Amino acid sequence: MTEASDRNDAVQGIEGVLLANRDRIVRFLQVRGAGDAAEDLFQDLWMRLTERETGPVAEPLAYVMRAANNLMLDRYRSTRQSERRDQAWSDATAVQGPSAEHMLISREQLGIIEQAIAATGERPARIFRRFRMDGIQQREIAGEMGVSLSTVEADLRKVYAAIATARRRFDA
Repeated sequence: MTEASDRNDAVQGIEGVLLANRDRIVRFLQVRGAGDAAEDLFQDLWMRLTERETGPVAEPLAYVMRAANNLMLDRYRSTRQSERRDQAWSDATAVQGPSAEHMLISREQLGIIEQAIAATGERPARIFRRFRMDGIQQREIAGEMGVSLSTVEADLRKVYAAIATARRRFDA
């Protein structure tokens, strides 16, 4: 077997575990404090685990659940850090608003993100907006659009990947 074949087998194995245990993992995330964001976190988990270079995993379900737990810990830490940063920002800008330069950069970045979303195609962009902006559940979107839940999830992953790629340009 080649290294590429081992990687492909590992990804397919993880995808199979994710698909077979989707409801269980989403419930786990909800119980751990994700609430309504559990579906989003499941998508993040999917992206993290399937994009990663891994070899064969001895206990794939345990590996996935540990990764889900780590994702929740990351989310908790990120939320705390974000709250601290927001507080520091609001303290620093209590007297002044955002600068014209900051507003211009933000508009430019928003344009780049909107282009990235549009480039994924009409259906993925529409699904993304219905889910993220309108707050419609994935199953309901699937019913509205006459597609399967897995199609909705695949389209969301496509948009999330496009956004992640676009955001990397901001850090460059």
